[in-house]
Amino acid sequence: MNPMQEVFIRVATSEDAAAIALLSSELGYPASAEAIQERLARLLNNSSHKIYVATQGDNILGWIACERRLLLESGEVFEIVGLVVSKAARRKNVGRQLVTAAERWAEALSARALRVRSNVQRQESHPFYQALGFEKSKTQHTYVKSLLS
Repeated sequence: MNPMQEVFIRVATSEDAAAIALLSSELGYPASAEAIQERLARLLNNSSHKIYVATQGDNILGWIACERRLLLESGEVFEIVGLVVSKAARRKNVGRQLVTAAERWAEALSARALRVRSNVQRQESHPFYQALGFEKSKTQHTYVKSLLS
């Protein structure tokens, strides 16, 4: 990351798939550029989702994915469902800028709150979210059942 060059936040495009795939691997979710491109094609055309990238020159430094959904029991929810910033760009306000973009998207849709889930093992992310004004609301377990035979 070049500290002399400005960082821009913009909506992701299908051309960002390879960079998003590399960053996703840093987060622990390896995926091919082709798989990310297929997912982007579906998500970018869905008004319930918004994906932003942080760029500096031709480099993508990070991405954030947001989702708006309607829950039967609690109504409309806005959530950050993915956020990753390259190791080289961490602690340089890139994550903060991405979260601000997510907040603006949610606010434009009249959201009352924005939530994010953070794995308890990602200790470095907890103070980050708290510094941005997020408050811990609960701790939960996630259970997964394979449906493959």
